[in-house]
Amino acid sequence: MTLCASASWADDKLPLSTLSDYLNGLTTVVAPFVQYNDDGSESTGVLYLNRPGRMRFEYDPPESAVVVAGAGAVTIHDPKSNQPPESYPLKRTPLSVILDRTVDLDQANMVVGHWYDGTSTIVTAQDPKNPEYGRIDLMFGGSPLELRQWVIHDDSGGQTAVVLGEMKKGDRLDNSLFSAQSGGRTRSDR
Repeated sequence: MTLCASASWADDKLPLSTLSDYLNGLTTVVAPFVQYNDDGSESTGVLYLNRPGRMRFEYDPPESAVVVAGAGAVTIHDPKSNQPPESYPLKRTPLSVILDRTVDLDQANMVVGHWYDGTSTIVTAQDPKNPEYGRIDLMFGGSPLELRQWVIHDDSGGQTAVVLGEMKKGDRLDNSLFSAQSGGRTRSDR
């Protein structure tokens, strides 16, 4: 589904129902990204999204990490750490807001901020039942409407921003990309 901005949206924030419909309409996405880490460092890579519930971040060299969300968990594979993969329940991360089967930003107490900054609509959302899990700022803009970036505010006060490049939507993605054991590289340029 592609949504176009109308003139009435040009000078104001987009309605939460429109943003929910947009997120619910996303099925698969492949996009380059730049990640700005809390320590000031930057990473680049490719994001694979298969809604609902699945996401994969493959980082470009010199990074070797892969982060996989699937089967209700987020698993971090970082060969540089010489440690086994770390895993967390997806529902305990702010990413669950956009990976849920049905995104409903109008749900009571989910959105704690909703504004227009002059170029984009920004929504701050959290798990309404567990706000202590952190929150996510989602930035939407463009015509047609697109998710441009997000900032994760974790439960310890850290922030990680992900800025998306051009999205390629609707392609079939292999389910093995989103397996907790799939810490290996998928791109041929590795």
